[in-house]
Amino acid sequence: MSQVLHTPPPTTSAPAAGEDDLAALAARHGLSVSGARPSLPEYVRQLWARRHFIGAFATAKLTAQYSQAKLGQVWQVMTPLLNAAVYYFIFGVLMNTKRGVEDYVPFLVTGVFVWTFTQSSIMAGTRAISGNLGLVRALHFPRAALPVSFCLQQLQQLMFSMAALVVILLAFGVPPAASWVLAVPALVLQFVFNAGVSLIMARVGSKIPDMAQLMPFLLRTWMYGSGVMFSIHHMTGPDSGLPSWVGPLLQVNPAVVYIDLMRFALIDSFGGGMLPDHVWAMAVGWALVAGIGGFIYFWKAEETYGRG
Repeated sequence: MSQVLHTPPPTTSAPAAGEDDLAALAARHGLSVSGARPSLPEYVRQLWARRHFIGAFATAKLTAQYSQAKLGQVWQVMTPLLNAAVYYFIFGVLMNTKRGVEDYVPFLVTGVFVWTFTQSSIMAGTRAISGNLGLVRALHFPRAALPVSFCLQQLQQLMFSMAALVVILLAFGVPPAASWVLAVPALVLQFVFNAGVSLIMARVGSKIPDMAQLMPFLLRTWMYGSGVMFSIHHMTGPDSGLPSWVGPLLQVNPAVVYIDLMRFALIDSFGGGMLPDHVWAMAVGWALVAGIGGFIYFWKAEETYGRG
C-alpha cells in the first residue's frame, strides 16, 4: 500500500505595498506625516499664533527661576550686580583697567548687564530643545517658540537690571539725557541677534548634548574679548603697542557693538568718538544676519526635534 504525498502548491502572497502606494493612500484620505515641517511662511504664521504662549511661558519661567530662594526675585538684580562687583575688584582695581575711563562704575555695570543678556539667552537657547524633550514630544507646536521664549525671559530679567542701572547712573552723577531713548532700539536689535544665535544653538544642542557643557567656556572667552571690563577704545589706542588691525577687529564683534551702543545711550562721558564707524549699520546687520539666518537654520530641522 503506497502513500502518495501531495505537496500543496506554493501560496503566493500579495506584494507588499510600496512607499509610493502608501503615500498615495495617505494623500487620498487626507493624512500627513506627523510633525512634518511646514513651509517657511506657514511656520512664521504658526509661531505668531502662539505669541501668547511664548509670553506666558517666558513669564512663568522667570517667576519660577528663584522661587526656592529666600530673597526670591531680588536675585534677578543681585546676580549681575555681584558679578559687576567682582569684576570691578579684579579688573578695575587689581588690573587697573579703570585708568582713563570716566564713570567707570556705570561703564562696567552697563557692560555686565548687556553682556549677561546675550550670555544667558544663548545658554538657555542651547538647552531649549534638549532640556524640554517632554514638552517637545507631548505637544505639537512650532519648536522655535522655545528658544524665542527663553530669550524673552532674559529680556524681562534685563528690565529688572535696567531699573537698578538707572539708580546706579544717578548715584554716580550721570544725568538723565534724551539719548537714553536710544537704549530702546539698541535693545530691540540685541534681542533679535540673541534670538537668532539661540535658535542656532538650540538646533546644535539638540544633536550634541555636550554643547551645553562647552558653551560656558566659549562664552567666557567671548566676554573677555568684548570690552565688558575695559575700554577697547583705550586698550587698542596708538600707545597700546598692539597692531593697528586689532582695534577694528574687536569693534566688529557683535557683543561690542551692542554694549557700546548702550553705553553711548546711557553714559554722557561715553562719546560718539568711542564708537566704531557705522555702528548702527553693524547693529542692524548683525541682527538681520543672526535673526533671519538662525530662524531658517532652526526651521530646516523642525521635523527632527524630539526624535531619536
